[in-house]
Amino acid sequence: MTGGDLAIELRGLRKTWRGAGWRGGGKVTVAVDGLDLDVRRGEVFGLLGPNGAGKTTTVEICEGLTVPDGGSVTVLGRRWGGGDDQALRQRLGVCLQESKFHEKATVRETLRLFASFYPGGRAIDEVLALVSLQEKADARQSALSGGQRQRLAVATALLGRPELLFLDEPTTGLDPQSRRQLWDVVRGFRRDGGTVVLTTHYMDEAQQLCDRVAIVDHGKVIALGTPVELIRSLGAEHCIDVDVEPGALGARVTAADLQALPGVQQCECDGARASLTVASVHRALPAMLELLAARGVPLRGLATRHATLEDVFVRLTGRHLRDEGAQ
Repeated sequence: MTGGDLAIELRGLRKTWRGAGWRGGGKVTVAVDGLDLDVRRGEVFGLLGPNGAGKTTTVEICEGLTVPDGGSVTVLGRRWGGGDDQALRQRLGVCLQESKFHEKATVRETLRLFASFYPGGRAIDEVLALVSLQEKADARQSALSGGQRQRLAVATALLGRPELLFLDEPTTGLDPQSRRQLWDVVRGFRRDGGTVVLTTHYMDEAQQLCDRVAIVDHGKVIALGTPVELIRSLGAEHCIDVDVEPGALGARVTAADLQALPGVQQCECDGARASLTVASVHRALPAMLELLAARGVPLRGLATRHATLEDVFVRLTGRHLRDEGAQ
């Protein structure tokens, strides 16, 4: 793939932070550790990782908000600090997880202000239609719901007709309907040829929207591929979730016992619950039920499902994405 096919090209990216301390002697944290990453033009690219994984620092470097300590960063064929930073910023759209606007300003007034930063950008009415806020054009900020405020934030990022759109946790805290509305905005932007870099802690969101996903941990990419490819990397496409009485798992049935069952590829236990990634439900399920009955472990709940990106993440890092909160 040539450089012209890439919206973002990162090579050997490094960034460390030094905490507060006497004469700069605070703890040094490696946020990004030699990271290599390509984002193709015209794709929705998901960047996933737990708190402290380095994904937010990586995105801020790509946005030109943070200067790396090492490595190279190419965004839309340009490099930050090359003398044309303002021209590059005109080609980007940035939407933060939470944006604050003047409470007494209307939606149209807010968009008019942001439109003044982008000569030749989209008309305000066009952007209102893109995010389905036409009926709220003259409403003040204080009258907007959380979902409407977030769609307004996305609208400000779309005003300049960006080629590359950064969305940082765009649906955190939103109700399901508002989330779906923002998904439609992202899909529409991609259909028009735009590129999206999305950070999210919702696995269903990444699975629905992203063409490719990178899982980042400890400042490095630990997995990269399409959602389907990453799920298939588990070696199994199904999961069995089991609920039993508290303390039974580990005392009467161990993770090793479950792992040894036919067709089981991976097992996660926490005392009262177990999640088995299996290659064959019809082989693993009867064997598991037989084992629980033989050990006198009563079953409280049972569900089978397709494997997800969440299962991939747990397999790779041993942590759920929301275990440590958002970065």
